[in-house]
Parts: sequence; C-alpha cells; structure tokens
Amino acid sequence: MEVPSSGILLISDPFLKDPNFQRTVILLCEHMVEGSFGFVLNKPHKGVLGDYVADLEGCQFPVYKGGPVQKDSIHFIHRCPDQLGGVEIIDGTYWGGDFVEVVKGIKAEEIDQTEIRFFVGYSGWGEGQLEEELQEKSWIVRDGNKRLIFMKQVDQIWKESLKDLGGEYQQMPNYPLDPQLN
Repeated sequence: MEVPSSGILLISDPFLKDPNFQRTVILLCEHMVEGSFGFVLNKPHKGVLGDYVADLEGCQFPVYKGGPVQKDSIHFIHRCPDQLGGVEIIDGTYWGGDFVEVVKGIKAEEIDQTEIRFFVGYSGWGEGQLEEELQEKSWIVRDGNKRLIFMKQVDQIWKESLKDLGGEYQQMPNYPLDPQLN
C-alpha cells in the first residue's frame, strides 16, 4: 500500500459510489498521524470568486468544490510564492498564504487565474481513515504535477490522471459509472 504524503493525487476508483468523490481527483495537501486533508481538483462550484469574496466583486475566477468539510470556507492553491507565501506541496505549487495579497494581486491583475485555484470547503480524513480507504482500494495514488493540478479542462483531470499511469489504468476512464447497468 502506498503511504499517503503531501503532493500526491488521490484518484477515485471508477466504481467509488460516494457522490462527494465519484470520479474525482484530490490533491493531498497535508498528511499527519492525526489526519489528512486536500482539495478536489475537478468539481466546479456554482458561481465565481466575486460571488464569495466581497472585496473581489465582479471577479470571474472559477471556484471549485474542495470537498464536503467546512463548505463555508474558501481555500486556495497557487504558483505565486514570492507574492503570496504559503506551504509548498509539490515543486512550484503552494497551499494557502496571505489572502490580503491575493485580493491585491487579483485587483492589480498581477495574478492570473491560471496561477491560482480557489476551493469552497475541503476533503478531510481522521486518524487512520485515509489509510483504510487506500487499503480498500477506494483511491489510486500517483504523484501530483502542475499540469494536472492546474489543468484548464477540469472535466478531463480524472481521465488524464489515469491515462498518464498507463497499463490497466488507461482503460478505466471508459468504465461505466455502474457496471451493473452495462
């Protein structure tokens, strides 16, 4: 079994039934004994950033469903460490940072929507929970990369994450959601 760590992608098994995670890819941002958390990369949320942040009214940056936990919170990952700070997850990709600087950077058009992703809520696991799900094979694990994390066609992230793995994984995007209906 793969040991979870920051920067990996959790790709949902093609037959995972949980509606929160069906055909999703999660960027794991932190894994500790006490638990883990990350963000679903490929599920757009309704509305745009300007709908959620008063100081950014009119901002059309997309927002994604980070997961079912704390749906009243906004989180972000980015590629602007000099301006925003944050915790490096993988080479050149950071989680969190100075939100005041985010607002300033967007208003000044110094931050482009290809450099930052916003999430409503997050995906979280308690102590040992993610390891159990990995043992049950609910998730396929692979290293994260900027191409997939910031992919513009978010509806293709799940498929591309699997295809990149080659072998048996290349066929998985073609599997029906429910094999009993086949």
